[in-house]
Amino acid sequence: MTKYIFVTGGVTSSLGKGIFAASLAKLLQGHGFTVTIQKFDPYLNIDPGTLNPYEHGECYVTEDGAETDLDLGHYERFLNIHTSQANNVTTGRVYQTVLDRERKGDFLGKTVQVIPHITDEIKSRFEAINQLTKYDFIITELGGTVGDIESLPFIEAVRQFIWDKGKENAIVCHLTLVPYLAAAKELKTKPTQHSVKMLSESGIQPDIIICRTEKPIPSEVRKKIALFCNVSLDAVIQGIDKDTIYDVPLEMQKEGIDKVVLKKLKMKSKQEPNLQKWKKFLTKLKNPNKEVHIALVGKYIELQDAYKSIYESFIHAGAACSTKVVVKAIHSNNLTKANAAEILKGFDGVLVAPGFGDRAIDGKIEAIRFIRENNIPFLGICLGMQMAVIEYARNVAGLADAHSTEMNKKVKHAVIDIMHSQKSVKAMGGTMRLGAYECAIEEKTLAHKLYKSKKISERHRHRYEFNNDYLDILRSHGLITSGINTENNLVEIIELKDHPFFIGAQYHPELKSTPENPHPLFVGLIEAAVKYKK
Repeated sequence: MTKYIFVTGGVTSSLGKGIFAASLAKLLQGHGFTVTIQKFDPYLNIDPGTLNPYEHGECYVTEDGAETDLDLGHYERFLNIHTSQANNVTTGRVYQTVLDRERKGDFLGKTVQVIPHITDEIKSRFEAINQLTKYDFIITELGGTVGDIESLPFIEAVRQFIWDKGKENAIVCHLTLVPYLAAAKELKTKPTQHSVKMLSESGIQPDIIICRTEKPIPSEVRKKIALFCNVSLDAVIQGIDKDTIYDVPLEMQKEGIDKVVLKKLKMKSKQEPNLQKWKKFLTKLKNPNKEVHIALVGKYIELQDAYKSIYESFIHAGAACSTKVVVKAIHSNNLTKANAAEILKGFDGVLVAPGFGDRAIDGKIEAIRFIRENNIPFLGICLGMQMAVIEYARNVAGLADAHSTEMNKKVKHAVIDIMHSQKSVKAMGGTMRLGAYECAIEEKTLAHKLYKSKKISERHRHRYEFNNDYLDILRSHGLITSGINTENNLVEIIELKDHPFFIGAQYHPELKSTPENPHPLFVGLIEAAVKYKK
C-alpha cells in the first residue's frame, strides 16, 4: 500500500520545504523505494505561467508542458526523474474543476461548499498521481504557512485524508523556525510551539518536526520541543543551514529522518541506503581544481529564484568539470555599446538569459555583439538565442533594423516572429509552445559534438521563433542552424563556426540538468571558459 507524507511549514515562508521534501525523497529512493513528490499551492492562479518572475521566481516547465512551481525543479534534480502536470496543483485549479462540475450538473440539487466539495477534490488529487504508476511513497508539499487563510482547505483535506488512511499510512512532517537571538545567545523554541499549536487546532498533530536553524540544537532544546509539541524525541530533526542545498540529503540521513519515517509508516528498507552517485557529485563539487567567472546577463537578476534552474545547472556543470563556477548577475538594462567592454571584461564566459517583453533588450544585444567580436564563450537561452540572431542580422548580415515582432510589430526585417500557430491565440495562460519537442542535429557541428547525438528532446516555453524567411540570407553570412525541429521546420539551435564557443538554444536546457546528468550545453560552456581563461 502506498504511504503518504505531507510536508507543512510554520512561522515563516521560505524555510525550504521543497528542499526538505526532495531530500527525504532522495533518502527513501536510496532505500530502494519508488517515490514521487507533488506541490500543492494555495494561490488562485491556475498555474504560475502568468506570474511575474519577481513575484514567484522561475516558472518550471515539465516534459508534458505543464507550467509549474520552481520546487518541481528541485524534485527533478534531486530524484533524477521527470514530473508532470499532476505534480503541481493550485487552489485555482481545484476550484476550476469543482465549478466546472457544478455547471455540468454533477452536484444538482446540492449547495456547493468548501467542505465537502473542495476538500474532496483536494483529497482526490493527493492520490491522482498514483493512477498510472504505483509508488511506495507519495510526498506532498503544501505551499504557504500554517495559519494562512488560503491554506485552510488544504489543511482540512490533510486531516480528513489521514483519518481515512490511518496514521500508519499517512504522516505529517512540519518545518518550523528555531531562531537564534544573538543578544540572548540562545535558541528560542516558542515560535515552533505556537506553530505546532496552530496546526493542532486544525486537527493535525505533526509526527515529525524539522527545526530550521542557524546554530546546532542542543539535546535539552530538542527535549523541550519534543515535550511541548507532543512528539517523540527522535522525531525532532535539526535542519541546520548548509553551504549547498545538495548537502541536505546527507545531513538528513545523519539526523536519521529516513529511519524515523520508515518506523512510523511501518515500512522495512529494501536495501542499505545507496547514495554513492550523490556523494561522488558532492566530492567533485567541493574539490574543484580550476575556477572560472561567468556573467549571467538577464532582466530579472534582483531575484535569484527567477533564474533558479540556470544557477543550479552551473553547479552541476562545474562539478562535472571539477571547476568552481563563480556566476555574477548583470542587469541587461545597464549594458550599452559604450560600456559593454568595461562591464564584461574579466569574464571567462557569458550566458544571456531567457525572458519576455521589450524591457532591457538593447543591453542583451550589445552584450552579444561584444561577446561575438571578442571571442568570449557564449550560451544564449530562448530570448538570449533570439537576441543573438538579431545581433548577427544587424551587424553581420547588414539588416540594420532587424528585430523581433515581440518588441516591434512594424519592424521591416522580422528575423524573429510569432509562431504561425500562435497568431490567433488570445488567452495568455498555458498557450505557449510548451514541453518537450524533438530536435534533429546536424553532424560535424558544435551542437553534435556536445550532445554526441543526431536527435535530442528538449523543453520549450515561448511564442516567438526564428523566421525562416531569413534563413538563407543569415546562413549565407555564416550563421549555422545546427538544430531543427523537423516536424515544424523550426530552428532550435544556432552557432558560429569561427568562434571558440558560440551557441544559442531556442529551448531551455537548464530544465533538464541534474547533478547526476549535467546538461551538455552548460558543461560545454564551462569547458570553453576554462580554455578561454588559459
